[in-house]
Amino acid sequence: MFARVVRRAADVARRRASDATVMAMARRVMPVGTTVTPMRTYADVSHLKRTPLYETHVARGGKMVDFAGYALPIQYQDSIMEATKHCRSNASLFDVSHMLGSSIRGKDATKFLESLVVADLKGLKDGTGTLSVMTNERGGIIDDTVITKVNMNDYYVVLNAGCAEKDQAHINAALAKAKANGMDVDFIVHSDRSLLAFQGPKAMEVLQRVTEFDLSKLYFGMFTSMKVNGGDVWVTRTGYTGEDGFEISVPNADAVALAEKLESYDEVRFAALGPRDSLRLEAGLCLYGNDLTEDITPPEAGLTWTIGKARRELCDFTGGDIIKKQLEDPKSIPRRRIGLTFTGKGAPARQHSLILDNDGNQIGEVTSGGFSPVLQKNIAMGYVDKAFAKAGTEMVVETRGKRTPAVATKMPFINTTYYRPE
Repeated sequence: MFARVVRRAADVARRRASDATVMAMARRVMPVGTTVTPMRTYADVSHLKRTPLYETHVARGGKMVDFAGYALPIQYQDSIMEATKHCRSNASLFDVSHMLGSSIRGKDATKFLESLVVADLKGLKDGTGTLSVMTNERGGIIDDTVITKVNMNDYYVVLNAGCAEKDQAHINAALAKAKANGMDVDFIVHSDRSLLAFQGPKAMEVLQRVTEFDLSKLYFGMFTSMKVNGGDVWVTRTGYTGEDGFEISVPNADAVALAEKLESYDEVRFAALGPRDSLRLEAGLCLYGNDLTEDITPPEAGLTWTIGKARRELCDFTGGDIIKKQLEDPKSIPRRRIGLTFTGKGAPARQHSLILDNDGNQIGEVTSGGFSPVLQKNIAMGYVDKAFAKAGTEMVVETRGKRTPAVATKMPFINTTYYRPE
């Protein structure tokens, strides 16, 4: 056991976060291939995109990194552990303006979007949304996305920043074909809007102070327009932490004022990319580029539930023939995504750590891993051969040549607190 003085020194070191630590944490939340460099090493950062909150981050001591071409904070002055716990007990504000907010609109919007994603959009009620995935010809996942049905001719679609370029290319190629066939549909990117994620058990209480809209009537997955802090915004009750919360699309000109108003309340702190990664891992949520790729199908990823029941017979979306075969014959699915909790002491697993059976044979690979600030133990997720995917199965994870016993675990690792009707 560490002596008390060693623990104190470790806490100080975590709070100060060396450049090496910042870079390591950044790599965990980055899409594969994203450059990670501490901002202060740049002589000229003009080539990096900045959200409207850039100066706000810097003023609060944000340790800025290159994240998918944007200058964003990996950590503020509090530790990643402290920030994670704060979100689980109070309210945290995340700048996620790097995400690609967009709309698909037109008389043929539903038909067009259903050709690209696996969700049953016809079956959604107006003002409700769902997680879905956009697939390629092999049934692999191009990106995961939250789609909200404003109405049958208007869908609000949020895509990942790290996939923005390829997503737009994919959508625009399909759009050109659709228009050539006479379809009435348009793809609009909302570059004039910022996106704030407001998460935690106190988020509703605080947000209610700056809006007259009755938030108790807005349940998880629902979307509406409302006035917040005197300005018109779009609000979706959703998030990436497992906590109750909201994603607020706000005009760029109003983003700083709204963020600073929310932060002015005692319950609220800004949070950065580091705690966002810890929070989503505890909630068992996937990170594209780690847990989801173009070589992984929805059934393999444990995302069969995203495929609308009304769509499973025809699977009339890109790559649907391959996915339909997996749905009809689960034995054809070679691997499964699982959670892992560690039953022995060791370094936290990282992406590409090997998963072995008890005889030392490789059965899979870790895709995301780290220390859970809330559970106070190492957790991970990854893919294993289907025979080893049952919860409770014992296995071993090898990280940097050292092996640590682990057990397959159902996700989420923590209890989620999404706001749903009783």
